[in-house]
Amino acid sequence: MTSLHPALRLSERIAELLTDPAAAPAAWSSRPQWRQSLAHGAPGIALLHIERAAMGLGPWEPVRAWLTVAAGAPVTSGTDSYLYYGAPALAHALTCAAQARPGSYQRALDHLDQTVAADAVRRCEQAENRTERGNLPRLAEFDTIRGLAGIGSILLRRSRDGEAIRRVLTCLVRLTENVTRQGKVLPGWWTLAGPSNEMDERFPGGHANNGLAHGIAGPLALLALALRRGIEVDGQREAIRTVLAWLERWRDSHAWLYWITPAHLTGPDRRPLPRQRPSWCYGTAGIARAQQFAALALDDPHLRHDAENTLATALVDPKALTATTDMSVCHGYAGLAHIAHRAAADASLRNAGRLRSAATLLLDTTHPPHADPDEQAHHLVATAGPAFLEGAAGTALALLAPATGATPATRWDACLLTS
Repeated sequence: MTSLHPALRLSERIAELLTDPAAAPAAWSSRPQWRQSLAHGAPGIALLHIERAAMGLGPWEPVRAWLTVAAGAPVTSGTDSYLYYGAPALAHALTCAAQARPGSYQRALDHLDQTVAADAVRRCEQAENRTERGNLPRLAEFDTIRGLAGIGSILLRRSRDGEAIRRVLTCLVRLTENVTRQGKVLPGWWTLAGPSNEMDERFPGGHANNGLAHGIAGPLALLALALRRGIEVDGQREAIRTVLAWLERWRDSHAWLYWITPAHLTGPDRRPLPRQRPSWCYGTAGIARAQQFAALALDDPHLRHDAENTLATALVDPKALTATTDMSVCHGYAGLAHIAHRAAADASLRNAGRLRSAATLLLDTTHPPHADPDEQAHHLVATAGPAFLEGAAGTALALLAPATGATPATRWDACLLTS
């Protein structure tokens, strides 16, 4: 049996501090998005307690308490909803709970399935109309956080035999087709906005985003995950190879550029990159995991080794890790430990051991020897907040699988497109 890492106690202590919704910091619970936000509110904290209960590490009472907050009023759907807010966010949390307790929340999930599928089709219609008009997309059309890749992660779990997931995949395939603007050939996911999804004077002419959270690695992961599950539309394999070729163009031995601007297109293709944090949202961890999925879907052992080797190398690179400054699931040490653990389970024998060792080293960073987990937990809740994506709940959740050596019981990390 795998020995438990001391970081598990830190995870447990955070969960204890976040047991009662009424005790949540008012600075957070008073925010308008608190009830419906997977990233910043109740659904994300519910995920922590759902996974703990499913693993037999905690009771179900906190799950019911946090889900009551999340579903305590009409849930947002339509254009204002996305994976991390509204109906899709609640659907993800309830799906995780129902996986642990089959048959539970079925009426609510049936309703949410219809809502999310209908919204996905509307989003696809909008994307198709935008393409027909010859306009470039916004990141929120296709990315993981707000776009089709994220919505697709819900459909892949809940409605994999439905038409909506195939419609989403078809839109993402079309997104990979090149476009020509002012004599320049650009990837179809080029956007005129900046990385914030808003127009940004720092990005004249726009950019192509490579990250898993906001860029093309999200669609890559979804296309590959769907293919691995036997869901394929015309052009899907070619689209995966197109994105892989683009990512190969914009990397060196240890990292990918976060984004590509017009200046990059007119300069040399390859250039030394400064050490960047190897995070889920933008860095090597997220992109390499998507690349690993693509390799498995295409049955490409060379690409698989490359993805796993790049990830294992980045996660023990002192200069890269120096750029990592927190413990969050989004861009911190706990998130990196979780991805290393997940990637190790899918890795070839030659890389699995390296990835498991990296996960252990990252856990040691989150909970150094002689650290007091109680003090750590209080400090984290006070400074980073209780939330999932960048706060204490996500940190505690990301620590669970690598600290116990287990496979996540609920696939909570499907919302990250890392499973």
